[in-house]
Amino acid sequence: MSSENDRSDAEEILSEFQKTHDIEPQPEQEPQPEQEPQPEQEPETKREQHEPHNMIFIGTKPIMSYVTATLTQLGSLPVITLVARGKRITQAIDVSQMIMKRMNEVGYEIGDVRISSDSLVSKDGQKRNVSKIEIDIKNPSSN
Repeated sequence: MSSENDRSDAEEILSEFQKTHDIEPQPEQEPQPEQEPQPEQEPETKREQHEPHNMIFIGTKPIMSYVTATLTQLGSLPVITLVARGKRITQAIDVSQMIMKRMNEVGYEIGDVRISSDSLVSKDGQKRNVSKIEIDIKNPSSN
């Protein structure tokens, strides 16, 4: 098959689609040579402000799942943030303490601990405040 037949088939399909979906046909344009997309660059100040770190959201899995995930990430990143809301806050604290006490010889440190509350809409439509904690765990050897 030649490319002219392919193009005419494609044009027929496009025009049929436009007719069935009430879309006005676009005027034909000559094909432009494709330009390579330029990657967007972030301003240097924004990149310097945020230290590369990863967040682990604490949920309903067993505690050891989060301990393992945190230790795996700490192998390659200098800071991991454990994030939990509501009833899961105690589980986030347990994860951080297991890492600190069981991995004592490695030298992991607890960095910043941030507490806040998120305003959420519950199933019954009420606006409720839910407590939130973020615990940074640092790996001093990966700096």
